[in-house]
Amino acid sequence: MDEKELEKLRHSTSHVMAEAVLKLFPEAKLGIGPAIENGFYYDFDLPRPLTPEDLRAIEEEMRKIIKGRHPFIRKEVSREEALQIFKDQPYKIELIQEMPPDEVITIYTQDTFTDLCRGPHLEHTGQIPEDGFKLLSVAGAYWRGDERRPQLQRIYGTVWPTREELEKYLAWLEEVERRDHRRLGKDLDLFSIHPELGAGLVLWHPKGGMIRYLIEEFWRQEHLKAGYQFVFTPHIGRSWLWETSGHLSFYRENMYSPMDIEGQAYYLKPMNCPFHIMIYKSRRRSYRELPLRWAELGTVYRYERSGVLHGLLRVRGFTQDDAHIFCTPEQIEDEILGCLKLTMHLLGAFGFHEYDIALSVRDPQHPEKYIGSDEMWEMAEGALIKALEKMGLSYRREEGEAVFYGPKIDIKIKDALGRAWQCTTIQFDFNIPERFDLTYIGPDGKEHRPYMVHRALLGSMERFLGVLIEHYAGAFPVWLSPVQVRIIPITERHNDYAYKVASRLREEGLRVEVDDGPERMQAKIRQAQLDKIPYMLIVGDKEVREEKVAVRLRSGEDLGPKGLDEFIAMAKEAIAQKK
Repeated sequence: MDEKELEKLRHSTSHVMAEAVLKLFPEAKLGIGPAIENGFYYDFDLPRPLTPEDLRAIEEEMRKIIKGRHPFIRKEVSREEALQIFKDQPYKIELIQEMPPDEVITIYTQDTFTDLCRGPHLEHTGQIPEDGFKLLSVAGAYWRGDERRPQLQRIYGTVWPTREELEKYLAWLEEVERRDHRRLGKDLDLFSIHPELGAGLVLWHPKGGMIRYLIEEFWRQEHLKAGYQFVFTPHIGRSWLWETSGHLSFYRENMYSPMDIEGQAYYLKPMNCPFHIMIYKSRRRSYRELPLRWAELGTVYRYERSGVLHGLLRVRGFTQDDAHIFCTPEQIEDEILGCLKLTMHLLGAFGFHEYDIALSVRDPQHPEKYIGSDEMWEMAEGALIKALEKMGLSYRREEGEAVFYGPKIDIKIKDALGRAWQCTTIQFDFNIPERFDLTYIGPDGKEHRPYMVHRALLGSMERFLGVLIEHYAGAFPVWLSPVQVRIIPITERHNDYAYKVASRLREEGLRVEVDDGPERMQAKIRQAQLDKIPYMLIVGDKEVREEKVAVRLRSGEDLGPKGLDEFIAMAKEAIAQKK
């Protein structure tokens, strides 16, 4: 079944679910019920919270409707007719009243249920497989996404052409749950978020902090090799900065309220770019200095509604792996190519090798919507395209998706479950150099406007760690594991040897723990596996006598006894190869 047919199946199933809900709760008020990726949902204003038992009852009612093979009947109606049909449905009335006067209003009816809908739908309810759908969960959802409006109950469901496809999808969902970074983050003691501190604000625990340190150190090393310089900027700035950059006019709703400092308004920064701009403007620049590549692991703060916060993936304070490149028009192609090369190198080192790449360019039919000359846009878009083609990267061209101040490349990485995550953005900017009047002195002795590129390769430390946790299901490669080795003495008399081994491994740069608790050896091994420790070294009488260690992997594989030098060489090889 192709995507269009799947969408019809899912949309039709949402209507059947809405009919079933109305039969069980006649006083229900209806919101909207679209098809979504892998399923559908419908929003309801109900007299009480739904329970798991309610979902099962709704499913049974849906099967009765499906068996009735009721046709989906489309009808065009006038605005007055629509208002009369939905006179007891205030959310539908609101939607009708907001429709443009010339819009064709259509309704769809099946059995006893009529909905305001553009369609399309299946021919009849019998085309929905009785054993191919399942209601998954209930969540709160503000009407029209506005937290000042009523909160409705959103029922999520999924439907597939066959039972086998449904079961495959449900198994995939179980794997998604097993990899959930919020649960693993707690189980592995990596991070926490506390209501007492504030929603969307992350505390990095020592083990999570070690992973972040390793990511950042690798990031710094590779950026130095690529010719970047590091800058550091404050967390707040005067309102003038954000007025000049334009953030206060188009981004204010995502910024926190200003602070009054000696009669002047200051804002927490939502972006790092204006600060880098001010460094550029601190003195006159020559073409001989360009390109300038300035990088910062800069922490920014953005207001996100509590309803969209999600562990590490959607937070209110996060650290971007940010950088800005200032260059001449002649240098731009090489700089974009350098960004892409560094991106692929970094992402590959973390185990990501499949990408979904989008090139966002302006709408050629409406050039008036964008700032900058045609020549600038053609040069910028051409530089992005040439760099992608030189790298041999497949991409999707999205006309009209560029922001008004420049074209961009967005790269989504695909994880172990095939899910795409937005990480890398390489963005041209014709706007800020103009707003801040950036110039450099060219070889002709005259002032010229530099080209500017914003780029974040990993995205943010918070989001990237969340993706890493789910990609590896918490079992990080050896080089990223916060604890690489756990030494397990069989009895208390083996503790001294265990600590002697630990001391040697630390001297070699390995991260080591000794489990000298009173539990039995098998319990300690099991706990080390739950903690996703790459190597377990068991030490008993034989190991003490032969000055060896018995090596086990978190997978359960037993590698047997090894000399300490042999184990160290093996571990270092895995680290060097980023395994």
